Amino acid sequence: MDNVNKLTAISLAVAAALPMMASADVMITEYVEGSANNKAIELYNSGDTAIDLAGYKLVRYKDGATIASDMVALDGQSIAPKATKVILNSSAVITLAQGVDSYSGSLSFNGGDAVALVKDDAVVDIIGDVPTPTGWGLDVTLKRKLDALVANTVFNAAQWEQLPKDTFSGLGSLETPAEPEVPLFSCSGAKIVPIYQVQGAGESSPYVPEGAFESEAEVTVRGIVTARGESLFKGFYLQEVKGDNSPYTSDGVFVFLGEAVPEAIQPGVEVCVQGKVKEYFGLTQIDIKADKKFEVGAKGEVPVAAPFYVADGETLAQALERYEGMNVALDAGSDLKISRTFSYDYAGRRNNMLVSYKEPLMKSTQLYPALSAEATALVKSNLENQLFIESDYKPADGVIPYFPDFNVETGYIRVGDQLTNLQGVIGYSYGAYRLVATNTITAGDFIRGDDRTDAPSVATKGDLRVASFNVLNFFNDVDGGDTNPSGSNRGALTLEEMVLQRTKIVSAITAMNADIVGLMEIANNGFGEKSAIKNLVDALNEKQTPENAYSFVEITYADKYDGKYFGTDAITVGMLYRGGKVTLAGAAQAIETPEQHASAGSVTRTKDGKTETNPGNDAYQRHSLAQTFKIHDESLTVVVNHLKSKGSGCLEDWANFEESVDPADQQGKCNAFRVSAAKVLGEMLKDVKGDLLIIGDMNAYGMEDPIRVLTDFDASKSDRDIMTASWTTLDGKVFERQGSKIEKGYGLINLNTKAHGAGTYSYSYNGELGNLDHALANASLAKRLVDIEDWHINSVESNLFEYGKKFSGDLAKSENAFSASDHDPVIVALSYPAPVVPPKPEPTPKDDGGALGYLGLVLMSLFGLQRRRR
Repeated sequence: MDNVNKLTAISLAVAAALPMMASADVMITEYVEGSANNKAIELYNSGDTAIDLAGYKLVRYKDGATIASDMVALDGQSIAPKATKVILNSSAVITLAQGVDSYSGSLSFNGGDAVALVKDDAVVDIIGDVPTPTGWGLDVTLKRKLDALVANTVFNAAQWEQLPKDTFSGLGSLETPAEPEVPLFSCSGAKIVPIYQVQGAGESSPYVPEGAFESEAEVTVRGIVTARGESLFKGFYLQEVKGDNSPYTSDGVFVFLGEAVPEAIQPGVEVCVQGKVKEYFGLTQIDIKADKKFEVGAKGEVPVAAPFYVADGETLAQALERYEGMNVALDAGSDLKISRTFSYDYAGRRNNMLVSYKEPLMKSTQLYPALSAEATALVKSNLENQLFIESDYKPADGVIPYFPDFNVETGYIRVGDQLTNLQGVIGYSYGAYRLVATNTITAGDFIRGDDRTDAPSVATKGDLRVASFNVLNFFNDVDGGDTNPSGSNRGALTLEEMVLQRTKIVSAITAMNADIVGLMEIANNGFGEKSAIKNLVDALNEKQTPENAYSFVEITYADKYDGKYFGTDAITVGMLYRGGKVTLAGAAQAIETPEQHASAGSVTRTKDGKTETNPGNDAYQRHSLAQTFKIHDESLTVVVNHLKSKGSGCLEDWANFEESVDPADQQGKCNAFRVSAAKVLGEMLKDVKGDLLIIGDMNAYGMEDPIRVLTDFDASKSDRDIMTASWTTLDGKVFERQGSKIEKGYGLINLNTKAHGAGTYSYSYNGELGNLDHALANASLAKRLVDIEDWHINSVESNLFEYGKKFSGDLAKSENAFSASDHDPVIVALSYPAPVVPPKPEPTPKDDGGALGYLGLVLMSLFGLQRRRR
């Protein structure tokens, strides 16, 4: 049954339950849902005698309700035979024709509300289904057709004619008001202004005065339509056929219509328009919404798309301004690289793709300390180096309109790929330049940068490999798994999704060939038969040889919350190891991290002379897991971490008036709280004997405060203080009432930086790359480094390939390792050579000085040689 039939069935069922009159002369003949308080209902008496309206009232079924609420009682009113009465909202600004009988009252309804005429609580007539669909009757006038002047207790949409919003001229008359004739617009005799002259060579049109948003007078332009805008940009694009041959001025402009584009306006058609030049949030456009002044000419060819390029010394944004409104083509010389694959754009509220010039964007605090001159400059540079790739209509889930061959195996897109052969028009909205595609491309139009590899290059390097892997909420609830402390499921919603997620994780870990694996975002549901970690290890070991089988590290009973869990969060960290390669040395250690608790009213903040006190604040972090291993005769302690996320707020964000915005230092929310955790880790681990490796998702980029605190920070050489969080506790005791200044880092070595420099990454957010996943070592472990690799199987891939189906529609999935998570695994190859055992010296034969003794030596020598040759 389709939705319309379902709704009709429901309406009939509701109507059957309502008291109703057998027949009636009074009926609703017009419904006005206009702007503000402009609400009106027209009633009509089809009978031959006047009707006293005592007992009549108008009611509404608000927002889909099936029980009506009263609006206007009509006691004391009457309606003449074959006449109308208009009921108005008492605050309506509606002028009625002379002689129209009217009455004002508390008439209040909106789109989504059915309205009924009731007498003695029985429905006489109704407009709108009950329950009413969301948005029905919004911003319209509905007038009953003359051949349907019969009251109905069930709404019949076919009996009504829809008129534009705020149409009042027909109230009081059954006749539909005639639409006034609008004379056709003509460009004949008008002065035609070249489009490139309207655009000018600056950021805004020379026709728009400084400080204003529109021209003082209208201009007339003529050009060829290059594209229609039906959704993202409501209008069409005009372009000069020849232009002025200047690279500094655009030959195209957007014409804003504000509604559906007439069918006659198609690419290749010549159109002349007249309207004011407007700068609409950064987009130069000709606005013809009000008067629709356009004239359609002959059809020809669409102007050839201009090759897009960025000139020496200019930013991508400056280049895009030169092409604003034009039809362009991306080629190899455009040098535009994918900086965010096809996924959700929070600003535009749609799926799209982001490209940047020459290389993908890097997060400023991955490369430079927060608020440094270099970091600030990079933030600005990144904002000027973005072009969004769009389709006009919002695409269906799992579909890229301009890339119909998009698929998980051969039609993938990766960050760093160069985009070529795409054509489109350049617009500007939501604070950024956007190319609205007008053609389609194939997989061959992406020039691969760092292409997929079946395994990381370090998988066979070194004597021992340690990996860090955030597994994106691996929960086994749908497979009968135990619950976590919160009882929530953040992971797969079906068994099919969960099996696919597990298969992809197993594929990735198997290819890594790591001997110790730290896990983040695994369900915190214990270590028993129904735990997520046991579920994962069992599936993983099906793909391993017996000597490479994995076990998991389990914390002691004393460290378990409620005798079962590792902390109180829904997710936790875990650790896997190959017993054939390493040996546990003692019990695992749970390292508690600080909590933050500030009761309401305990902290104040002041802005613009106004002082406020804080609401209650409670913030938590996940515990860290430490385990010491023996490799030959060497000791290695591995610590797995997952620090507080950047998205949830802490007390310091409130104190800085940043609880609802991204912090200005670009380090995300709760930065000081993560610094507190780094301080605890540093203190707890500074006296560890042997080698030390701290791994995990630290939720901090390479040069952000928590990483600097754990590595080489020196307050005497810094222009900015690093502070811990206030109001923190540790193990139920006060840790720091006031945040403290960090004077010196704990001296660990960032292995990625040591091997590859600062420009590494394991995560992509909002089109910027950086490392949230780290491997930090003490000096003795750093000497063992053979290599380290962020295996780019996730951060550069589309998240539409992940296990979840909610936003991917019918897009096929794959069991391969790509998009197994949203973080790349980090794999460290280390040198732990087996000890060299010196050979035992063979005893020297006793010389008896005779021939027999000499012969014995010869025989022994020969025997020994033969034995060695075996």
